[in-house]
Amino acid sequence: MLTFFRLIYIILIALRYRLDELILSSIRHPVAHGLLFIVCLGHRPRRPRGERLRLALEALGPIFVKFGQVLSTRRDLVPLDLAEELAHLQDRVPPFPSDQAAAIIQSALGAAPSTLFRHFERDPVASASIAQVHFAVLHDGREVAVKVLRPGMREAIEKDLTLMRVLAGLVERIAPDGRRLKPREVVGEFDKYLHDELDLIREASNCSQLRRNFGPGSGREDLLQVPEVIWEYCASPVFTMERMSGIPVSHIDRLREAGIDIPQLARTGVEIFFMQVFTDGFFHADMHPGNILVSDSPTSLGRYIALDFGIVGSLSEFDKNYLAQNFLAFFRRDYRRVAQLHIESGWVPPDTREEELEGAVRAVCEPYFDRPLSEISLGQVLLRLFQTSRRFNVEIQPQLVLLQKTLLNVEGMGRDLDPSLDLWETAKPYLEKWMGRRVGIRGLSQRLDQEAGQWAQILPQLPRLVYTHLNHPDSRPGMRQEIERLRRAQEQGNRLLAALCGVLAAALGVAIWALTR
Repeated sequence: MLTFFRLIYIILIALRYRLDELILSSIRHPVAHGLLFIVCLGHRPRRPRGERLRLALEALGPIFVKFGQVLSTRRDLVPLDLAEELAHLQDRVPPFPSDQAAAIIQSALGAAPSTLFRHFERDPVASASIAQVHFAVLHDGREVAVKVLRPGMREAIEKDLTLMRVLAGLVERIAPDGRRLKPREVVGEFDKYLHDELDLIREASNCSQLRRNFGPGSGREDLLQVPEVIWEYCASPVFTMERMSGIPVSHIDRLREAGIDIPQLARTGVEIFFMQVFTDGFFHADMHPGNILVSDSPTSLGRYIALDFGIVGSLSEFDKNYLAQNFLAFFRRDYRRVAQLHIESGWVPPDTREEELEGAVRAVCEPYFDRPLSEISLGQVLLRLFQTSRRFNVEIQPQLVLLQKTLLNVEGMGRDLDPSLDLWETAKPYLEKWMGRRVGIRGLSQRLDQEAGQWAQILPQLPRLVYTHLNHPDSRPGMRQEIERLRRAQEQGNRLLAALCGVLAAALGVAIWALTR
């Protein structure tokens, strides 16, 4: 019943912001165009359709806001004007009462905040759709940040996700490209990442992994700072971490005043992104300016600081190799190789003509090379690539949605920091070095080193296994029956061969007798 009333509320919001006009205009069908004509007889909306969609999602609540943020990265699913407007969605959510936060902490950790901490700030310093953050001080003097899950989120999310699945099914049936664009898979990915955000233990483990990748002993300590997880103060609805301080990456003037090399900072950001994606296959996937600080401490001046680890991405070895080869082919303007990779991966139909796909990719990418980042929009490149992919029936890969989103975030930060940054030239040496490590003798050595632990267990057993199989071939279940079957088949073959030899001998004898007459 509550779901029904929620659906009615969604319909009312859609009508209030005239989303009916937006929906009908996207359907290529005579009936839809007829309905659109009737709808528009009343009055035409005064605001642009992207603004109306953004306002409607904000009115529907934090779950729809987050879904809109995900859609803003899917230039293949929504038109560019809508995607750009959805990118302006923000989690402007009022904080929930501090008494509720204290009660959640006490229920999860077994003691009140006044007991757990030397000092606990009741007023939150940040509030978002999923959780809010309070500063605190441990009894040993360490300053920490305590993230507390917003109450009632699981129930609200389940109801809204049920409706989103229904809507995704409708889009798949009605929209011309619905099946190719996989809206249900997009909602499924959103469902997964949203539930991951609800488990703050998972977020803490993401933070711990990223800290291990960039922490002491990694050789990357000078690139990225990740807070330490205070595990004894963590539970599913509570995440306590080291308190980090720095300058928001979007405050360019403050960064300059602190003496930070801005162009170098921009290049380092690109390097960190590609390092996470291609070396680790594990990357911070929510890299908007609100989650990135820059250290102004004299001991770590200019070092990036990562916050909010609810959304991370991971790539398989196949994904990493495929993407790295694609990037390198793009950087080298080898569009034939890009076409070949799409065909080899099965992302396009096998009967796709290689030279046609090559020409289409060249037409998209060639105009953007040799231009500064300020004149290049990766969003525009992606949009045109997706338009091209529609023509060739390219399968959009849901597992790469987060990578696209993060790449756009990196582009935005790079443009803000240094408009003259050439993203292609900054990334190309790193990718070439990475590919050099993956192939050749060095790559073989690394893979052998990775498999050494497995082989160390198998190799000592090989002599015994060989001996067992040579001397006791019937030791394996079914081996005796198989050997008996082969023996019978061989005996039957021998009998047939003997009979054939007899027939041939008789025929030869008859022939000789006939010749001697």
